[in-house]
Amino acid sequence: MAREAQYGAHNYHPLPVVLARGRGALVWDVDGKEYFDFLSAYSAVNQGHGHPKIVQALAEQAETLALTSRAFYNDQLGTYEQKITELFGYQKVLPMNSGAEAVETAIKLARRWAYDVKGIPTNTAKIVVVDQNFHGRTTTIVSFSSDPDSYGGFGPYAEGFVRIPYNDLTALRVALEDPHVAAFLVEPIQGEAGVLVPDTNYWARVRAACSAAGVLMLADEVQTGIGRTGAWLASCGACTCTAACERQSNYVRPDVLILGKALSGGVYPVSAVLADDEVMLTIHPGQHGSTFGGNPLASRVAQAALDVVLDEGLLANARERGMQFRAGVERLMEQFPILNLVRGKGLLNAVQLNDAETGTAAWDLCILMAEQGLLAKPTHGNIIRFAPPLIITEAQMEESLNRIERALVLFAKARA
Repeated sequence: MAREAQYGAHNYHPLPVVLARGRGALVWDVDGKEYFDFLSAYSAVNQGHGHPKIVQALAEQAETLALTSRAFYNDQLGTYEQKITELFGYQKVLPMNSGAEAVETAIKLARRWAYDVKGIPTNTAKIVVVDQNFHGRTTTIVSFSSDPDSYGGFGPYAEGFVRIPYNDLTALRVALEDPHVAAFLVEPIQGEAGVLVPDTNYWARVRAACSAAGVLMLADEVQTGIGRTGAWLASCGACTCTAACERQSNYVRPDVLILGKALSGGVYPVSAVLADDEVMLTIHPGQHGSTFGGNPLASRVAQAALDVVLDEGLLANARERGMQFRAGVERLMEQFPILNLVRGKGLLNAVQLNDAETGTAAWDLCILMAEQGLLAKPTHGNIIRFAPPLIITEAQMEESLNRIERALVLFAKARA
C-alpha cells in the first residue's frame, strides 16, 4: 500500500487490503487471510478467479502467438468473431480492449451511420444519454456525465449529447422528436449509480420508441453483460435461458451492443461492439482501429470465457444465487435498521443504507465486512454494491451472508 501511495497516481481509493491470490469466488491477501470477493473487479471476473479453462487458453496462446496487430490476419480472430456474432445474433463485431474504448467506438459508429444512412447533416448528429450514467472516463464520455467527480475540471467538453432522466420514457420520446438525434445510449441497469433497475418493460418500450423515431439503440452492457444479471444481457429481461441465448418472448435487441469486462473472464482486456452491416460497414479501413484489438491472445481468451458461461450453467446460478442474496439481506433488514433496501437482478445487487450520501456508513461497513472476510465497495456514498463471481455456490453464499451479519453486529455496536 505504501509503495502504491508513493509511486502511483492517486486516482483510486481502495480498501486497505493487499490481495495476492484468487481462485473461484475467493481471494487471499498477502498474509493468507481468505475473503469472498463481492466486487468481481467491477463484474469482470464473472467466471471466477483463475478459471482453469480460461487460464489454459491464455497460457497456450501466449506461448504460440500473442499479437500481430490488424496489419495481418491471425488464425484466432475469425473463429472468435463467428462465435460472438452467432451467440448474440449480429452480423459483425468490432473488437477493442477496454469498455470505454468500446463505448467510444459505438459513438463513432452511431455518428457515421447518422450521416451516411439516416442523412443527418454533417457534424450535427446528437446522441441522447441519461442522468447518472457511467460509460467510462475518456474525455468524450465524461463530457456527458452528470457526476462532478467525473467531469469537473476536464473541460472543454465534447458537444452533441443530450441528457435526460433515466427510466423516463416520456422524456425519451420528447428527445427523439429532434430529427438530428442519431442514437440513444444507455446502461440497461445503472451499476455505478447504485444498481438502478428500470421499470418492467422499460427496455422494450425504449426499443419501440427508437424504432419509431429511426434512432439507433445503443446498449452499454460492459458491466451487466455476460451473465451478470442472470441472462446473457440485462436487456434480455427476465429470461430463463440456461446456455445459449434463446431469444425468448421478453428479448429486446439493441442496434449496437457494447460488451467488455467479463468477455475475458478478467484475465486480459477484451471488449467488443456488435452491430449489423448497415451500421458496422459505415466505417472503412483507416477510420477506426486498435493495435491490440482483435489480437490472437484476446480472441482465444474470449472464446474460452464465453464457453465457460455456456457450459457451466452460470446464467441459472446467477439467478438462483441472486435471489438467495436478496432474500438473505431482507431477513437482515428486520434486525438491523441501518439497512434501508436491497435491489438488483441476478448477481448485480446493491444495498442502500439509512445514511446520507455524504455519510461514512457504507465505507465503515465495508471495512467491517473486510475484517469478517468479505470484500465489497461503496458506490455513491450510502450504497454498497454486491457482485460476486457467478460461480459462487449456495453454501458459499450462505457463509457470505453470515459474514455480512457479523459485520452488521459490529457496526451496530460501534454506532450504539
